[in-house]
Amino acid sequence: MGRIASVWSTGYGERRFGPERVGALVSDIFREIDEELRRDNLLKLWKLYGRYIIAAAALALVVAGTMVAWRDHQLAERRAQSARYAGALALVHDGKEADAVKVFAAIAQEGGGYALLADFDNAALLAKSGDRPAAAAAYDRIAAQSDLDPSLRGLALLLSVIQGAPEADPHATIQRLTPLTQTGNPWRPTAVELTALARLKSGDKSGALDLYRGLAGDLSAPQSLRARAAEMVVALAS
Repeated sequence: MGRIASVWSTGYGERRFGPERVGALVSDIFREIDEELRRDNLLKLWKLYGRYIIAAAALALVVAGTMVAWRDHQLAERRAQSARYAGALALVHDGKEADAVKVFAAIAQEGGGYALLADFDNAALLAKSGDRPAAAAAYDRIAAQSDLDPSLRGLALLLSVIQGAPEADPHATIQRLTPLTQTGNPWRPTAVELTALARLKSGDKSGALDLYRGLAGDLSAPQSLRARAAEMVVALAS
């Protein structure tokens, strides 16, 4: 506001300033007034809400600090779990499989990134030890995890069937494998081969032959599986 007084106090305002200069001067004056009003409004707002702004900022800092601490804790947990998993693999390498099973089972119960690996390793060691029922049950627990990727659940189901097939009722085996024999399933060729074996076990030679013929000509199936299927076709058709 002091600017206008200093300009016009010279007595030459009308001669020294044209309309454009006067317009610019008026614009500057209104800008100063606007800035003063903004400062006044900010001061009023700060008086009303300053303590809330400080509280919100403090809360944001606390939340950020808590998140960092939680991430650090999670990272430490993952590193510790990774070390235990590596230790279990070392036990397997040293032939201490019974001890490794215990460690894998404990990791599987903890959850986390290594839990699924530990689940599969635990089941595989049980199968290797000859405890087929326990291995099948372990694979079934994996297959029952609804939040797991469908392909991994399918693999667990397939491995469970393989462990239980020698003693299982063939009709029950066929029923369990049915979802895996659908077109597009990644485990379809192996599931169809197991289904054919179950049909043979049940006495359905014709049904098994049809399945083996289909597998022998299935270009999406692994070459080794197609070769086995072709051999079974020759054996069953003779």
